[in-house]
Amino acid sequence: MNYFNLFSNILITKGVHRILVTDLQREKTELFPLEFNEVIDELKEKSIEDTIKSYDLESQEFVKEYIEILLNDEYGFITKGDWDSNFPPYSFDYSVPNEITNAYLEVDDLHILSKVNQSLSNFGTEHIVILYNKSLSIESIQYIEDVFKNTTVTSVEIFSEYSEIFNEDFFEIIESLCCRIYNFVFYSCKKVPFKPKDKYKFTINFTKEQIKLNSCGKVDLKYFNTNLPKVLEAINYNSCLYKKIGIDIHGNIKSCPAMSQSFGNVKSTTLEEALRQKDFKKYWHLNKDEIEICKDCEFRYICTDCRAYTEQTHTNKEGLDVSKPLKCGYDPYSGKWEEWSTNPLKFKAIKFYNIQGLVKDA
Repeated sequence: MNYFNLFSNILITKGVHRILVTDLQREKTELFPLEFNEVIDELKEKSIEDTIKSYDLESQEFVKEYIEILLNDEYGFITKGDWDSNFPPYSFDYSVPNEITNAYLEVDDLHILSKVNQSLSNFGTEHIVILYNKSLSIESIQYIEDVFKNTTVTSVEIFSEYSEIFNEDFFEIIESLCCRIYNFVFYSCKKVPFKPKDKYKFTINFTKEQIKLNSCGKVDLKYFNTNLPKVLEAINYNSCLYKKIGIDIHGNIKSCPAMSQSFGNVKSTTLEEALRQKDFKKYWHLNKDEIEICKDCEFRYICTDCRAYTEQTHTNKEGLDVSKPLKCGYDPYSGKWEEWSTNPLKFKAIKFYNIQGLVKDA
């Protein structure tokens, strides 16, 4: 007898009508009909020969095709005899030692970074996103690098307003300055000044969009993440808020700068004090399996989960908002994508968040 063994790095996420097969090693995904999952489940219990025989003659050809896909796409391998006990399943547990892994800082005065850099280092924070509501200068880039020089921060991503000074000469100068800054996004850029080269140690992106704090939370295929740590985090915790801290433009400390609840201000409260407050971590353990509609979606483990902007339709017994993210236009029950901002069922929430301007631009 021949047995099919699914590789342990293959994650199958079941939706309403489809399954998403994710290769966590190669970081790729593929959609299949729900019946494909039935065949895979049978192959876990029976030999290939017995699995094929369990279907009628007409369906057997489809089963053979599915098995061929599994082998051609290298989702598994065949053994003689049932060797299941020799291939233990992959652990989907997720654990990191950092108290805070990432921080999102909205600033118009970069000197606020010197108020929080030591606290972030105390937390073991490694990744920083800075939304800078002004135009960067060479001096400001040098300051950002210097302020995080002797900290645990290893990567910095910066969103900044576009300026005409951002030409090739500018980036040639800052090339030697950047150790932690790995990505620049310049918004409100009417015309791309030059084609960014691959030679820089950082990436450069120009966009016409005017990026604001309320621009975040959009759900789109291009934002899906099949990186193993991010998938494991999404399976176990909230994919956006877990071990995250934010500071808004006014210095308010939040779980995300776009969230409404504040846990103090950096002028009078340390990040350590904010983190110790009871409700700061309340959404950390809320994963997509507990979010309405999302829990039936095949994309739920490679998608992010915005709690700052939701449809405001459901609350769980702990009082947490478990509504679908507002800026998602995918319907797992029909398998169709639509523009989220024009859905009349979302108008009430759009008005509540006062983001009507995004409807025009979305």
